Amino acid sequence: MSSQIFCISVQPSFADTQEVNMVKVNAYPVTPTADLFQRVAVLAADFSTRAAACDRDGSFPFENFTALQQAQLLNLTVPQEFGGQGLGYAAVSRVIETIASGDAATALVLTMHYLQHANAARTRQWNPAIYEQLCRESLEGIALLNAARVEPELGTPARGGLPATTAQYTAKGWLLNGRKIYTTGSPILRYFIVWAQTTEAEPRVGNFLVPRNVPGVCIEETWDHMGMRATGSHDLILENVLIPEEYALDVRPVKAWSSPDPLQLAGNSLWLSALYQGVAKAARDWLVNYLNERSPTNLGASLATLPRFQTAIGEIEALIYASDRLIYSLANDIDRAEYDSNVGLEAQTVKYLTTTNAIRAVEKGLELIGNPGLSRHNPLERHYRDVLCSRIHTPQNDAICLSLGKQSLGVN
Repeated sequence: MSSQIFCISVQPSFADTQEVNMVKVNAYPVTPTADLFQRVAVLAADFSTRAAACDRDGSFPFENFTALQQAQLLNLTVPQEFGGQGLGYAAVSRVIETIASGDAATALVLTMHYLQHANAARTRQWNPAIYEQLCRESLEGIALLNAARVEPELGTPARGGLPATTAQYTAKGWLLNGRKIYTTGSPILRYFIVWAQTTEAEPRVGNFLVPRNVPGVCIEETWDHMGMRATGSHDLILENVLIPEEYALDVRPVKAWSSPDPLQLAGNSLWLSALYQGVAKAARDWLVNYLNERSPTNLGASLATLPRFQTAIGEIEALIYASDRLIYSLANDIDRAEYDSNVGLEAQTVKYLTTTNAIRAVEKGLELIGNPGLSRHNPLERHYRDVLCSRIHTPQNDAICLSLGKQSLGVN
């Protein structure tokens, strides 16, 4: 795939900055409407009909997000006070899982959008007027958000280090310059939440709101990945991008970022776990259907009648069952406010276990049927490439196990 660069420009404006206090997750969040999961299931089935084509040529599934917006599914983590649905961790996990069973790439872009709104709603550290406007926009159209954090030299900020992307304060606002990679959803995002350091004598680090349509914002189409090919995770290039002063959403001294928000860690890990659980279930469903339909002439019956295949499907079901219990038990605990300060690491542990289970479940399907599973005519091959991407999302397995080991050993 040859890379292309697109630059466009228009600039909105928002109100002045105000300080607000951090708020905690409310116990017993809003209950989903009775038809929510039915609507989600219908959309997932529709998305699945286009997933292979988008994966094959790396095209972005724009029409999926039109459908999500029309079904009022882009505002699940927007607070009710701003017209959103304000759903809890368990309900959002179920939505993500179901969408992922139809199209994992769509689910990943949606998950990142949900996370940005959920974190902003919980902490209320952004400018209140700006945050309310972002919420209102999410109700009126397709106004997706995602973070732009990873850089060519830095890698993921979760591993430490300062970003090369800079934010210089001027009389007209902040001037940003830098390059971000793996910007998931870049073809459709309306706003990028850019991780940058200030050019002050003692640099501060934080998030800056960059609207898509301002001068100097460019997308270079570099994404040509093994899995999650339709996520449009291209490079974001910022060249003298001027944003208003109040678009500095949350900028702090470097040391002030040393203690991550446990619930932010929990949401990220749980919702990614749910996503890859959806991929594993989609692979399981295809495999079950294949085994019931496939009847070799020498057998005179379907492959589903053979004990070997029955045992393997049972092993896959056990992996999926264990992951369901882990994801939704912790998600419900958080929704009921029955958690402690260790909830972030607990959720990361869930991610480690459930994504390992998801990969193993799909692998077992491939081992079971051989060549048909690796044929691009069948979705199992795509599910396998997609599920392997679970290993690269922050936090990665080695970091999770290191944290668990330190905690167990009582060392820093």
